Amino acid sequence: MYEKKECVAMLLAGGQGSRLYTLTENTAKPAVPFGGKYRIIDFPLSNCINSGIDTVGVLTQYQPLELNEYIGNGQPWDLDRNIGGVMVLPPYQGYNGADWYKGTANAIYQNLNFIDRYDPDYVLVLSGDHIYKMNYDEMLDFHKKKNADCTIAVLNVTLEEASRFGIMNTDSDGKIYQFEEKPKQPKSTKASMGIYIFDYKKLRQYLIEDENTPGSSNDFGKNIIPAMLEKEERLFAYPFKGYWKDVGTIDSLWEANMDLLGSEPKFNLHDKERRVYFRTPARTAEYIGNEATVSNSMVTEGCEVYGSVINSVLFSGVYVAPGAVVRDSVIMSDTVIEKDAKVEYSIIDREVTVEEGACVGQPKDEGAGIAVVGMGLTVKKGKKIPGGLMVNAKTLEKLK
Repeated sequence: MYEKKECVAMLLAGGQGSRLYTLTENTAKPAVPFGGKYRIIDFPLSNCINSGIDTVGVLTQYQPLELNEYIGNGQPWDLDRNIGGVMVLPPYQGYNGADWYKGTANAIYQNLNFIDRYDPDYVLVLSGDHIYKMNYDEMLDFHKKKNADCTIAVLNVTLEEASRFGIMNTDSDGKIYQFEEKPKQPKSTKASMGIYIFDYKKLRQYLIEDENTPGSSNDFGKNIIPAMLEKEERLFAYPFKGYWKDVGTIDSLWEANMDLLGSEPKFNLHDKERRVYFRTPARTAEYIGNEATVSNSMVTEGCEVYGSVINSVLFSGVYVAPGAVVRDSVIMSDTVIEKDAKVEYSIIDREVTVEEGACVGQPKDEGAGIAVVGMGLTVKKGKKIPGGLMVNAKTLEKLK
């Protein structure tokens, strides 16, 4: 017997994340490290528990092993509950056979049995690749006050950016009368954040209809939302005014890390009212050598710095040797930057060694793009990795 829940969250975490290249070759996008000691998925999970939502289904598919291990029993986010809590939901073989999740809507459809257990009034649909803090409680209150069938969180973007998003055209009350996917000539700047609250009975009905529609993409933006608008259901846009970043590309992931730096960062990770919870092994305090230079940077516990670190984010266990320079870069856990090596405008994955005198990336103002080095690789002594290059084992072999 399961306890009835007012609202159940379904977190879509199965995307391949191909635009993150080598960072997602062996890791699901929501498990990609962020901000010194977090993973991307920590943000929606923390938002849920901070908003009083204690039942979360995490829909996984691509490279799920590390993500599954990281979530575990949900204890770091206070989601290790006897009733509810967090549940990892991979595709499985049912009565009619096995099937990969074909789209965002199909992923939820395949897990209607999970939702039905809790008989919720509302379902919150989330994405696993966004960095933000949000009170879903306030969005749910808005949904109830509007007597909505579906509420979509929207962010005001510039007119120039609007053509990259799904755009909601609304009346003065916030009611959506038109949805346009990446319009060439946008009529509004209200961009969908991919965060939805549905009346569950309505959602269930539309998911079943969509599943039985030949040729459907089984996608919320392409199919479910347009179908609801066509039938004149009550759809409303919920305005969000805080920081939000889709970190689905190398550039946006780098930018989001840089947004944490400075005395007045664009995104404050350390707001005590809305904590971001995470799972991390215990580390000793960071050590900054007497000759080291560290400026406008985030250096996490367990780091040892003897060289120069400028405008960068260092994850736990990073070692920067004397004479080494790290600038405008994100260096993930247990990476070693040896003596006189230089890393500029780069993202270096976990357990990488940049040997003595090697150079990764180019100065940001040269416009070559962000260099990326994949997990566990060694950049040999004196080797140069040009800016903008995505380096995995095969690429590194060709550079020899």
